[in-house]
Amino acid sequence: MKCTSIQLFYICLKHIYTALFYIFTKNIRSAKKQLLETNILTMNIKLGNKTKIKVEGSVDIFLVMQQILLREQKVDRGREHFWTVSLDNANKILSIELVSMGSFNKTVVVPMEVLSIPLQKRAVKLILVHNHPSGNVLPSEADKDITDRLIQAALIVDTPIVDHLIISENTYYSFADNGLLKELENSIKYVPAYKLKERFEKEALEKGVEKGVKKEKKEMATTMKKSGLDIKMISEFTGLSLSVIEKIKVD
Repeated sequence: MKCTSIQLFYICLKHIYTALFYIFTKNIRSAKKQLLETNILTMNIKLGNKTKIKVEGSVDIFLVMQQILLREQKVDRGREHFWTVSLDNANKILSIELVSMGSFNKTVVVPMEVLSIPLQKRAVKLILVHNHPSGNVLPSEADKDITDRLIQAALIVDTPIVDHLIISENTYYSFADNGLLKELENSIKYVPAYKLKERFEKEALEKGVEKGVKKEKKEMATTMKKSGLDIKMISEFTGLSLSVIEKIKVD
């Protein structure tokens, strides 16, 4: 059967349309897949099995977060981001959540929003990460203050914060590595009143027990001294110093 030029034109057009449709839908599927992999709409970075690395140090977190930061458009890299990294019991990354994105030098961080996703993911530990677009990764007083506050909030829900990283495109600062996390853990600025009461009561009880033990040792040393035992032997037996034993008066 012979085809007219018009029929040939429509046949060619049909094939071209089919090819374009295939290319278009393939690109859409590819873009959708990429979108799902990064979960941009929910601001949650979904990690594949290969990306679920075991965190053995701050550098492991930095290398992951550096890639996430560099994946951002250049205009957004100039804004502060605040992320949470949820860890399981084996120190493997469960999820990375972008909590907030602010201006060039600050972002709003609310404890409830910081802890929300990690608790849903059944996180056992938590690492905080935020970037400094300026490139200076040393923590500001505001950085220290929000970390102090979040440490106490996380302890209430039994999900301790094990580090806070400040990152740039090339380097990072770790609160844990520099001893700052330990310092903030000892702060009582944001410790709830009932927790402070429990802590003080425990310390008072421990001091009371310590005093009681010391009193018992002195009473024992007094009895032994009355019996005429050598003070060196009494010291070895009770653990009291020779000077303390010498001061004990025996009637």
